[in-house]
Amino acid sequence: MLYGIAAATSALLLAAFLAALFRLPALRLGIVDRRRQRPLPLLGGAGVALTTCLVVAAWEWAGVAPLGSEIRRLLIAAGAVALLGLVADVRRVKARFLLGGTAVAAACVVPYGETGFLFGVPAIGWIVVVSLGFKALDHADALAGTVGVVTAFGVGVCAAAEMMDELAVLLSVLAAALTGFLMHNWPPARIGLGSCGSLFIGFVLASSAVMTRAGHPPAASAGVLYALTALVTADVLLVVVSRRLAGRPLLRGGPDHLAHRLRRLGLTPPGAAVLLGVLAFSGVLVGVLVHMGWVSRSSAYWVGVGALIVVLASLRIKVYGPRRQPSFPRRGPVGTSTRLASTQVRG
Repeated sequence: MLYGIAAATSALLLAAFLAALFRLPALRLGIVDRRRQRPLPLLGGAGVALTTCLVVAAWEWAGVAPLGSEIRRLLIAAGAVALLGLVADVRRVKARFLLGGTAVAAACVVPYGETGFLFGVPAIGWIVVVSLGFKALDHADALAGTVGVVTAFGVGVCAAAEMMDELAVLLSVLAAALTGFLMHNWPPARIGLGSCGSLFIGFVLASSAVMTRAGHPPAASAGVLYALTALVTADVLLVVVSRRLAGRPLLRGGPDHLAHRLRRLGLTPPGAAVLLGVLAFSGVLVGVLVHMGWVSRSSAYWVGVGALIVVLASLRIKVYGPRRQPSFPRRGPVGTSTRLASTQVRG
């Protein structure tokens, strides 16, 4: 108990310090998100990943809490995913490389001995979807961090219930690191997660949830895993369906996420982050209660129904502007192009 509190406190302070420290180098090196109204430095996620790994490794080195082989493998794979995301922050990387690298890392952490190969493959796909879903959530200030904190606490409670103390401590350290980061990421954000931090968070949370549910009935596990990440998966589903209906490329960014649509309804950036955090907490709470056996497994399926209703309602909010029609030069009577000249009145 005392170890967990000390580790979480250390992670919170170190993450807050690194977020402030990395801001200026990110601006000078040009590691920024230029899609926003102002360039936002993106090394905050590197601080979260570095803090999580350092704090957990330091306590193991001190002999206070030795890590098992599964936790070491998880940290190594998550570090590799974070490094891949950092490369994507520094220079442009195609989405298929991010997807493929995350899938390879996920294949290294799935406990096949308990899930079996038949259910291990869907687990890999789910880890990839959640990891990329957290990357997509990083389009708004404080959103990915808030949802990450809520999800980390929920998965940590499930891990503690399974007597997986090392995993529970890892998740508490991650939640504390994200809390320290949010001190600098709350709107208006002074630093962002970037692909490095968002992929790291999603990968650790999804992999930890799979490890926690390993050995349980597959149908019940699917419901719990979905409930724990209902907001992330609902946002992914909304974006995919919206872009398909509009005939837009799936990998092209756009103002079509849940937070964007809430802003269209008049919510402020902090208000959207808080509301989506509350929705994420609702799904996480149901997932934890089902995992503990305190409510029936059908409750997790109702979370899916609620998420589907949110997606369908959000589709009615228009976010795309009219398409631009291609312009062609007009032809004169003799087949030559004519130009439209603007008339100027000179005094």
